Amino acid sequence: MESHEKNVFTVGQDLSPTTTDIVEMKPAANGVEAGQTKKLKDLDDLLPYVGDFGWYQRILFLLMIPYSFFFAFVYFGQIFMTLVPEEHWCYVPELANLSVEERRHLSIPFVDGKYDRCSVYDVNWTSVLQNGTLTPNPEWTVKKCEHKWEFNYSDVPYETIASQQGWVCDKDDYPATAQAIFFCGGIAGGFIFGWVADKYGRLPALIGANLAGFVGGLGSVFTNAFWSFCICRFIVGLAYDNCFIIMYIVVLEYVGLKWRTFVANMSIAVYFTFAACILPWIALAVNDWKIYTLIISVPLALAVLTPCVVPESARWLIAQGRIDEAIKIMQKCERINKKKIPTEVIEEFRVTATEIAKQEQELKNYSVLDLLKTPRLRRHSILLVIIWMSIAMVFDGHVRNVGSLGLDIFKTFTVATFTEFPADVLLILILDIIGRRWLAFSTMVISGIFSLLACTAPIGIASASLAIVGRFAVNISFNIGMQYAAELLPTVVRAQGIALIHISGYVATILTPYIVYMATIAREIPLLILGALGIFGGFLCLFLPESMGKEMPQTIQDGEEYGLDQKFWDFPCCNRKKDKEVKNETRF
Repeated sequence: MESHEKNVFTVGQDLSPTTTDIVEMKPAANGVEAGQTKKLKDLDDLLPYVGDFGWYQRILFLLMIPYSFFFAFVYFGQIFMTLVPEEHWCYVPELANLSVEERRHLSIPFVDGKYDRCSVYDVNWTSVLQNGTLTPNPEWTVKKCEHKWEFNYSDVPYETIASQQGWVCDKDDYPATAQAIFFCGGIAGGFIFGWVADKYGRLPALIGANLAGFVGGLGSVFTNAFWSFCICRFIVGLAYDNCFIIMYIVVLEYVGLKWRTFVANMSIAVYFTFAACILPWIALAVNDWKIYTLIISVPLALAVLTPCVVPESARWLIAQGRIDEAIKIMQKCERINKKKIPTEVIEEFRVTATEIAKQEQELKNYSVLDLLKTPRLRRHSILLVIIWMSIAMVFDGHVRNVGSLGLDIFKTFTVATFTEFPADVLLILILDIIGRRWLAFSTMVISGIFSLLACTAPIGIASASLAIVGRFAVNISFNIGMQYAAELLPTVVRAQGIALIHISGYVATILTPYIVYMATIAREIPLLILGALGIFGGFLCLFLPESMGKEMPQTIQDGEEYGLDQKFWDFPCCNRKKDKEVKNETRF
């Protein structure tokens, strides 16, 4: 996809124009302060003339709601399709006329204070019934289940595909595998829809991604075998996270710089968080995994209406040389916002857009391999990949581990997911005070520490509370990650570098379902791994330079020299006087 230098700033960054971009001119009633106009360097400089956050942008902001819901449904939806009740045991057809308690007591071995989930006594049940035996003999031999299973639906009060098809015992890794295959789809979708977005435009890619989610979700309802379900989840995975992020980027293009932080964060904090929080209650309300799947899949088909209400990316149009189309969109924005762009400004922008189109062609001469040609930039790039993989694994691990915390999974999921809102709000308030480096370090380490503490606490409220604090902290890290990368990578390879980091995160999350699955061995294992990853990733952040308040690097050489004037113990919030002497200091 296109360079992210203008549209990846998802949280907290100061995007206000510099004073050097302002020149004295005659008064103009066009949304720019009287007596001043901005020198047009790019699309952002045209926005004050059409309105930074007028009715046009507010409408686009509201139009993000359905796509935020689609994103939450695609990402979290599978959790509530594949839940397995805590208690299950082998079904014995010959005992069907007995009560549930009588069947279980007679046929299932009772070991360590609970009934075995995967074994049944190996006896002639017809003879047992004829003899009137209602108490098992400890000497009876035991065998694995041969038929289906029975479930106690008190904790998961509806059938899921996992309970219907018996994904338990020697098949209890099936839900984890299906989730991993979903993330494989995410990797493929990143390449496919990234290419579509560059070749045919952002809107076709947005529509295609959502239709993939719709088709895969619809197909999931009609599957009757594990591998057919996996194929459908792979197709749904194609939509992740392109079903939202493309809309997110397009909307941010049309929002003025001073409003971009608000729109970027509130779309996640409010829309996405609300959609995710209601997911478990949709599942509980309909009490049927197939109806639930239809409810969260069918709405994605509404994306076909996107071109009717959402404009194409003006930046993409400019990059394709379709400058008149981009100007028409900005003039529509001007009309709805009741502004007036001076003719000379339009003409100046036309010249600027032509230059931008030429520059976009020049950027095609660079590739992601250029990130590896110089030592410091290579080190920073590798660190960014590893850090993002750590963040992605810790975040996704906490999302999927809520079922192992010993509480009601529906309530725990809701509370844990709601932490996204305060995390986003807090990030807006402190990111430009503390800086990217120390905040990323501290939140990752805090997440790791609380994850480890959750291992030592009694299962239940204590353990869940500590784990949720860990989830809250990694929410902040997650929202810092991509912005930090965008600010450190040079412009000429920024888009390719961000794509590499993003895909690396997908690859890492393939492992998280299996990390969570290890709770079947011991509930502490997932939290131990997530805690170690959090602390490891956090300390790696300290070996990156701070980017707060710094000019983003433009060339490969700029990226190589970035941060040479910084010291290891620099704290942006302390406003310490810069020391130009860097000898005997740790360099990044």
